[in-house]
Amino acid sequence: MDFTEVNGVAIRYELSGSGDRTLVLAHEMGGSLESWDEVAPRLAATRRVLRYDARGAGLSQKVRGELTLDTMADDIAALLDTLSISGKVAVAGVAVGGAVALHFAARYAERTSAVVAGSPATGIAAERRIPALERLARIEADGMAFAVKDSMRNGYAPELRGDIKRFERFRARWLGNDPSSYAAIWRMLANADMQAELTRLSRPVLVIGGSLDRVRPAAVVEAIAKSIPGARYVEIRTGHYMAVQTPDLMVDCIDEFLRSVDA
Repeated sequence: MDFTEVNGVAIRYELSGSGDRTLVLAHEMGGSLESWDEVAPRLAATRRVLRYDARGAGLSQKVRGELTLDTMADDIAALLDTLSISGKVAVAGVAVGGAVALHFAARYAERTSAVVAGSPATGIAAERRIPALERLARIEADGMAFAVKDSMRNGYAPELRGDIKRFERFRARWLGNDPSSYAAIWRMLANADMQAELTRLSRPVLVIGGSLDRVRPAAVVEAIAKSIPGARYVEIRTGHYMAVQTPDLMVDCIDEFLRSVDA
């Protein structure tokens, strides 16, 4: 692990593997680069893998005020520049990380070879926006413990808790989030409207839905895939935090798709 400063904030990252091709991994809201612990090493066997804590998350610099998807995509571009990674990269992300991956492909098409988006959080339905913002105010006031029950019940289905230590470790790490930074990222999602840009994406895209995802059900995710020209869609038995919950399935999906694109 290492740290660097890009676009005025400190970012923690890890670059592993070797080769001409690079894959960037973007974690979910409430997650960190550790969300890819059981995915990154296996993918690094055939390519360079860059994972990082998004601004406001993990051990990267905490944020206050407004965030945008533009800023999140720009952070990836700046991190690539800092590490002297040129040429096109593949980007894979889960939940909000999936939205960031898709937005990077829209904003930096010339630097993107392919995208994998698991349960991408591309916005919030109008009827959910006000309740979501009210809930965020409670999180900021009362801390992450206020939100943990609903977040774990809907995002980490009981059917996926066979490895109870994995679940408990994820839950404890999730509770360690800075409430104000978490809220800033949530508000970024609430203000996002990616529909138009999704219809203009020109890079190969794989969208993954989780049959046990109760935060962003598979039917919603499939609809997102259908709005992207030429996108592939696959549904697997996983939940919202799929890189943590079912790393083997994620490795298979990402590796098979990138191999097909590389070919």
